[in-house]
Amino acid sequence: MTERLVIIGNGMAPGRMLEYLLEAAPGRYQVTIFNAEPRVNYDRIMLSPVLSGEKGYEEIIIHGDGWYIKHGITLYKGHRIVAIDRAAKTVTSDHGVTEPYDKLVIATGSVPFIIPVPGNDMAGVLSYRDLDDVNAMLLAAQSRAKAIVIGGGLLGLEAAAGLQSRGMDVTVLHVMPTLMERQLDPAAGYLLQKAVEARGIKVMTKANTKAIVGHGKVEGVELDDGTIIPATLVVMAVGIRPNAAIAKDAGIDTNRGIVVDHGMRTSDPDILALGECAEVGGQVYGLVAPLYEMARVAAAHLAGDETAGFVHSDTPTKLKVTGIDLYSLGDFADGDDREEIVLRDAAAGIYKRLVLRDNRVIGTVLYGETGDGAWFNDLKKKQTDISEMRDTLIFGQAYQGGSPLDPMAAVAALADDAEICGCNGVCKGKITDTIAERGLTSLDDVRAHTKASASCGSCTGLVEQLMTLTLGDSYNPAAVQPMCKCTDLGHDDVRRLIKAKGLKTIPEVMQELQWKTSCGCAKCRPALNYYLVCDWPDEYADDYQSRFINERVHANIQKDGTYSVVPRMWGGVTNANELRAIADVVDKFEIPLVKVTGGQRIDMLGIRKEDLPAVWSDLGKAGFVSGHAYAKGLRTVKTCVGSDWCRFGTQDSTGLGIRIEKFMWGSWTPAKLKMAVSGCPRNCAEATCKDVGVICVDSGFEIHFAGAAGLDIKGTEVLGLVKSEDEALEVIVALTQMYREQGRYLERIYKWAKRVGVAEIKRQVLDDAEKRKAYYERFVFSQKFAQVDPWSERVSGKDKHEFRPMASVGFAEAAE
Repeated sequence: MTERLVIIGNGMAPGRMLEYLLEAAPGRYQVTIFNAEPRVNYDRIMLSPVLSGEKGYEEIIIHGDGWYIKHGITLYKGHRIVAIDRAAKTVTSDHGVTEPYDKLVIATGSVPFIIPVPGNDMAGVLSYRDLDDVNAMLLAAQSRAKAIVIGGGLLGLEAAAGLQSRGMDVTVLHVMPTLMERQLDPAAGYLLQKAVEARGIKVMTKANTKAIVGHGKVEGVELDDGTIIPATLVVMAVGIRPNAAIAKDAGIDTNRGIVVDHGMRTSDPDILALGECAEVGGQVYGLVAPLYEMARVAAAHLAGDETAGFVHSDTPTKLKVTGIDLYSLGDFADGDDREEIVLRDAAAGIYKRLVLRDNRVIGTVLYGETGDGAWFNDLKKKQTDISEMRDTLIFGQAYQGGSPLDPMAAVAALADDAEICGCNGVCKGKITDTIAERGLTSLDDVRAHTKASASCGSCTGLVEQLMTLTLGDSYNPAAVQPMCKCTDLGHDDVRRLIKAKGLKTIPEVMQELQWKTSCGCAKCRPALNYYLVCDWPDEYADDYQSRFINERVHANIQKDGTYSVVPRMWGGVTNANELRAIADVVDKFEIPLVKVTGGQRIDMLGIRKEDLPAVWSDLGKAGFVSGHAYAKGLRTVKTCVGSDWCRFGTQDSTGLGIRIEKFMWGSWTPAKLKMAVSGCPRNCAEATCKDVGVICVDSGFEIHFAGAAGLDIKGTEVLGLVKSEDEALEVIVALTQMYREQGRYLERIYKWAKRVGVAEIKRQVLDDAEKRKAYYERFVFSQKFAQVDPWSERVSGKDKHEFRPMASVGFAEAAE
């Protein structure tokens, strides 16, 4: 019989518990979740990248709406539980919803600690705990005024870095002598302060807040010594406390948190607790790794395994601020029963400290160079006797055994049970075995199947090294390949840094990202122009001088130096007036060849460059717009006649094709984008070899994508079936926008899909309605600023400079 499982809270710990439970005991429980936040489950440890602009909210969602629907889970968003009736075995929300349970899981997390000083409830005082806090900070950051962050721990520094990247003048106040004193020794804390200040953030240590001052809203912070620091925003990041109130009110044993045994059971045998609200073995936890261990244990007990038990293990601390590398683990306090090994390289900004007891590692602090963190963690966890490598230990794993190893060999030498991903507790052997067993070839596939690097991402480099070791030359991530000779950065890093640093012009990108050439080259300038157009559609002015010649003149250059012009015919449909206009242009300009293209349009070849403005002027008078047959953008939507004419047609394929093309034309994409709509499974429009295709069937529209019929031949992947034209349009637009935001310049959609993973694309575009809608809306927003008719001014003579060659930056008169 199905049991009723109710979960209070929808954070990372209960989300991971459900993943384990659905795998171990599918169908055993009817699950209902009450979430105080009005949204789905998301990755809280990635809030800092959202604040800094490196990621968007949609990118940190763990389980979208589609996941809950797929698994039959009822999710009450924005419902806070106000009462647990243990006798009746029910819970009641603040909206009056009452649900019965057989098993109850409390995962209410923690609440931020607000220091009890005058003015702490004033407008402009925020905590840093959830997405609502981040959104409030982003709103405040628009003022680009002064902000104060109280607290120099992990969260405080991440908040400060995020606000500073958004243009605010930020000061960090920390009551202790050095930053992150719980995780770092004074030497590392000093180095960290220097690095934070080098980013333009002021740091004041030994600064005790006396009051927050202002008249109705924040105007500044007063310190104990009378100093007043002006500010319009104050963020408190001084710690958290377990949110155990609901359990205490219900008569469940609580201490600092909700007291649970090592099976995550509370004093009520039908109620479990996990996450930051739980206290196990006298300890409460705030880092994700032990919370995920709680999730594993709770799921095992709910599935009937009474033997599972929580085991404490130290978790490394890492700071999620781009450009600052630190790693801290274990006990590094001073004491008579221990010794230390220290390495300092002042010029390189490197500091390493190992704390030993009885020739065994008990603590590690690494700053500036953290690659050996996993190895030191493994030595500590196994309590390895390091006597024989005492003299070389501080230099890391590569220097053990007599001669230095290269980094890859060092990773190869790690034991199979060495922990690679601390957040998710994933060891080396699980990663390599899963890659081999499942034939995984992409980082995203490895993340999906093992969870390694799926949380904070700091172990990504190690995971990629393991992939290289396992797959050999067949794994060669393009992300580590430089864009061109002008930079050492790959496309993914450039895209990420453009967003993170708010770079909005090509010169700004080249200056901030330390380009090696003065003005770029034919490879990087078009790519940068595309990334800026895509990321800042409302702010960046498309630089046509950074486009290939074909895009600049809206025509394809031919081998004899003449050009071909392809006017757009929506869905391949034309009429007598359009045909007469083409015939007139052909006669007037003595065009030597007219040809029907594979995309159901007419191509006029042999046009002289000097005639192009006049050709387009005449075509424009007849209502033609550019067919973009030269573009890194939407080219054609090929159609068959569909149900209006064909006796086999199931839907109006021509109408849908025209609707898609008119909705999406003029939008740039990383590479050319070809589409097709076939009116029935006979597939006359050849939709199953296109970048995006639609096969119309009796029950709706089957969406295909990632096909190829050029240098590579590849059939499409099936994205899924939708019932209406409106749904088909939304899915196709969302898919295109996801590709626009994640694709590397000149990377066709089938190559992007292979890199990202078909399953991940399906999850985001088809299964997750919220994420799909967000992609769709961003595409619509960008279209407001697209060149809807790129020839409207050019043909009138206002923009004829677009035809000038780009000799100044060495561009050839060629498409690519």
